[in-house]
Amino acid sequence: MKVIVAEKSGFCFGVERSLKLALSASKSVGRKKKDIKTPVYTLGPLIHNPQVVKNLEEQRIKVISKLANIQKGILIICSHGISPQILQDAKRKKFKIIDATCPFVKKAQKLVQQLTKQSYRVVIVGDSSHPEVLSLLGFSSGRGIVVSSVKDLDKVPVSGKIGVVTQTTQLIDNFRVIVSLLVNKTKELRVYNTICEATIERQKSARLLAGKVDLMLIVGGYNSANTTRLAEVCKKQNPFSYHIERLKDFDLTLLKDKNKIGITAGASTPDWIVKEIVDKLSKM
Repeated sequence: MKVIVAEKSGFCFGVERSLKLALSASKSVGRKKKDIKTPVYTLGPLIHNPQVVKNLEEQRIKVISKLANIQKGILIICSHGISPQILQDAKRKKFKIIDATCPFVKKAQKLVQQLTKQSYRVVIVGDSSHPEVLSLLGFSSGRGIVVSSVKDLDKVPVSGKIGVVTQTTQLIDNFRVIVSLLVNKTKELRVYNTICEATIERQKSARLLAGKVDLMLIVGGYNSANTTRLAEVCKKQNPFSYHIERLKDFDLTLLKDKNKIGITAGASTPDWIVKEIVDKLSKM
């Protein structure tokens, strides 16, 4: 059995940066006696990978769901970003804030804010419940509309001016189709492709590999948007494509008569998980 890993896969720049900032914050706590009891929190999981989140908890970095649940400490803003309102609440509570928002998400946030100030109706192409999209909505002063597919276009009223951004992990094809149809909703359409370059590279690399192998494994958190998109890309190319978090999630009997196995990983999947899977498959 031959195992091939996609040329572009695994951790992206934004995720690596977030992890470094979080670990640095954790290590800095405790150097002085007065800091020993200073707690370190992330508002929501730092990245969408349960194994990484568990490792961070072991290093005293705790996940919380609401600011109301804590009173003091170091607050790390996750890679997906937060809304200006939540940031103001955190400052008001006098938390020490470490901003680990992905720079590509930051760029999209600034564009939403800019379009809103210029009186554009802002359309965000993405998943309505995803933390990144919720953070983008927060920069639209309540005027943003989330469109996940063409089915949601009815939610967009006819407007004089429409500005469009996209969740950084969206499929480029979905983004293009939605933009082409928004033309009918306005006389002025301003479009910003805010899909991150790493996302595009990983999708392209996964698509190429999926077409060359007998079976494709897409490794990453089940709640990871970018991994889910990779799985969609691979499934279109190869029906024997499976999204897994760990090899134990996979039915190994499906490998029967499969000689060439492809592997790709989401941007929030650490290398050690991929290596573990490659090693086990290579020995079979």
